[in-house]
Amino acid sequence: MKLLLDQNLSRRLLAELEPLFPGSAQVALCGLDKATDQALWEYALANDFSIVTKDADFLELSAMRGCPPKILRLNLGNVSNGRIKEVLLTQALAIRAFLQNEASGVLEIE
Repeated sequence: MKLLLDQNLSRRLLAELEPLFPGSAQVALCGLDKATDQALWEYALANDFSIVTKDADFLELSAMRGCPPKILRLNLGNVSNGRIKEVLLTQALAIRAFLQNEASGVLEIE
């Protein structure tokens, strides 16, 4: 259950997420900071990641291509890294259940 944090999410979140989602990464740490959404999708698919993003474009990709990879969309607006961390940690059980559910490809958290 590895998460791939999109460019719009701080790599600093990984320290808190690692115990819950081992092997998680952020796109810049994978050399994908300039990659297109399509390239990130392909990377996530090839490397067994679920994508965490604030970008609605991944919802369109999921609708067109299905899953995997799974998409976790944070529909939180312009909030601090601290708030994003808080939401991800408090929703960790729901996120894990979503990642284990083969029937669901997108989870939106507000």
